[in-house]
Amino acid sequence: MATFIKLCVTLAIISLLACSTNAQLIHNFYGVTCPSLQTIVRNTMINVIKNEPRMGASLLRLFFHDCFVNGCDGSILLDDNSKFTGEKNAGPNINSARGFGVIDTIKAKVEASCKGIVSCADILALAARDGVFLLGGPRWVVPLGRRDSRTASQAAANNQIPSPSSDLSTLIRMFSAKGLTVKDLTVLSGAHTIGQGECQFFRTRIYNENNIDTNFATLRKKTCPISGGDTILAPLDTLTPTTFDNNYYKDLIAKKGLFDSDQVLFNNGSQDSLVRSYSTNSATFFNDFTAAMIKLSELSPLTGAKGEIRKNCRRVI
Repeated sequence: MATFIKLCVTLAIISLLACSTNAQLIHNFYGVTCPSLQTIVRNTMINVIKNEPRMGASLLRLFFHDCFVNGCDGSILLDDNSKFTGEKNAGPNINSARGFGVIDTIKAKVEASCKGIVSCADILALAARDGVFLLGGPRWVVPLGRRDSRTASQAAANNQIPSPSSDLSTLIRMFSAKGLTVKDLTVLSGAHTIGQGECQFFRTRIYNENNIDTNFATLRKKTCPISGGDTILAPLDTLTPTTFDNNYYKDLIAKKGLFDSDQVLFNNGSQDSLVRSYSTNSATFFNDFTAAMIKLSELSPLTGAKGEIRKNCRRVI
């Protein structure tokens, strides 16, 4: 009898470990272990956005770039070390990825309240969501329970993150590789309704291309010279660059997309009708954006016994 009981206990423990290892993300993951988490993130983000509205776009981009490289695991937050060259200095991120200090600040506050409980990956997911909401966009319930990766890959970042010069077929292929549909591609690109882009990434478009509004090209040329000035910024949305709305799609219809990867969504192609729909119906855009962000946030998370909970988002334990 005693042997039977021991066997049952052992099997129960194995079963629990298996469930933990294969755990799925859930909405109330920290409901008991860190009930103050979302309040801490929200209050910090309120102050951040008040001081610099652009940071909402930067954190959203940071989250996207994290998820597109081996899943939403906080790998983009890691500094280089002797074991790997990380993602911060990859082509899509060097001198342009921003918001690391904000995540550090939130992490420090969370650690003070709930030591060793919350992953940096989850903090980034929440901060990106709150940045969108505080700029006028939708709010969604973020599935939580991610753990942090113990490594990062500059090569993967260089190869897996879409370029501002990507054509539509390339974008479709790269999103499809992540399990994201063409609809996901078009609605997630709507994140460009906030934020700014560097001259080096739209110079060719404004000086050499035809599918662009002439007045828009002339305006952009005033601050983006034909050579030099690579890091000079221009708004991705000409109408309301610090408000999360559907004006990005109105720009595309007017041939005022800043990047090639924007304008290809409305260029007598497969996505034209969806762009038109979003341009006239912000509720549809918000609903579809929310669904796509949840889907994006669930890309290959580390859960259960995988990964770790970093003490410092820049370093592995």
